[in-house]
Amino acid sequence: MSQTAARTLIHNATLFDSQTLALRPHSTVLVEGDRIAAVSQQALQVDEVQRRIDAGGRVLLPGLIDAHVHVMAVTHDVLKLSSMPPSLITAASKPVLEALLARGFTTVRDAGGADFGLQEALARGLFQGPRLFIAGQPITQTGGHADARPKGTREMFCSCAGLGLPGFIADGDAEVRRAVREQVRNGANQIKIMAGGGVASPTDPIDGTQFSRAELQAICEEAEAANLYAMAHAYSPRAITRAVQAGVRSIEHGNLLDEASARAMKQAGAYLVPTLATYEALGEEGAQLGWSEEMLGKLARVQSRGLEAIELARAEGVPIVFGTDLLGHMQPRQAREYALRAPALAPLEILQSATWTAARMMGQESRLGCIQPGAWADLLLLEGDPRQGLDMLAAPEEGIALIMQAGRIHRERGLQPA
Repeated sequence: MSQTAARTLIHNATLFDSQTLALRPHSTVLVEGDRIAAVSQQALQVDEVQRRIDAGGRVLLPGLIDAHVHVMAVTHDVLKLSSMPPSLITAASKPVLEALLARGFTTVRDAGGADFGLQEALARGLFQGPRLFIAGQPITQTGGHADARPKGTREMFCSCAGLGLPGFIADGDAEVRRAVREQVRNGANQIKIMAGGGVASPTDPIDGTQFSRAELQAICEEAEAANLYAMAHAYSPRAITRAVQAGVRSIEHGNLLDEASARAMKQAGAYLVPTLATYEALGEEGAQLGWSEEMLGKLARVQSRGLEAIELARAEGVPIVFGTDLLGHMQPRQAREYALRAPALAPLEILQSATWTAARMMGQESRLGCIQPGAWADLLLLEGDPRQGLDMLAAPEEGIALIMQAGRIHRERGLQPA
């Protein structure tokens, strides 16, 4: 049962500094309401504390951030999803959200499908789940990734008011500007662009580019005008380079990245959000899900290059962010992302990608992804040493002793009063 404390003191913790990757023993953190009030490596003398927790030397981590989720993708089947009533999609998202929080993800960035209503339901506590940053509908060109119309059709089937995965189809300067403005009007926190071909879409090549340079620039200009930023689905070097040169802040997936496009990302100050878990899941299940040979071929190509893209980005100094992009029944595979990245990144680097780096990309570094005064009181206590591996996060029911989000305790197991 969740509970809220006006003041909580967490004592004897080993604090993970997500900016420097240092582990700071004997740390104390004071939480007041929904924020962190004080952090010290010395004992804090605090009166009127409602709850004192002895961390027992456990590692204290900022709440995790998954920067590429689709919480409304309650099924992998886009056609089925598009014909579901919005009320049913919303109801079916409830266990998806609860499971994300139970795995330690106190914040997620939705990459298309969730709306302001679900965001508000979470903020009000009507649903239990992570803090939600929404993109609304992804913006796609005619025939682009997220134009889910089958070949030979002109009209879109029911899109259920934008919930799920269908994109906002726009062509030309006026239409793409209006598409961005519609997402802003509906409360988007970031703008999603389909800047290249996709694996699961029926008509576009994986290494193709989408939208003209002028259209991409217009989208980014409109996002910036609203104090937002653009994230772009892109696999190929051409699509990646065109997107970041137009002003896109984050490249989603980026599996076919090469040295030249990694340099272009670095020069533009862009972030890479790989999503290896979804390709593993689809590689195992794609044939059973009825995917065509063409789609399976595209999948095999990007799956084989995902780890190499991370290595190239890391070598070039491109910031790497945690993301998973899982759909429907595959969403419980989220924790696989840790192991899949392990050959290219050290465990603490992976933690940094899911905390500080993700928060910086989202422009939330003073509030999320860190343990410092003024930040949201999103905190985890881990069982075990994350320098040796992240097995505790792969088995969060036993591996996470405390889950706190905005000062509210959602899990507390095996901890002693301070």
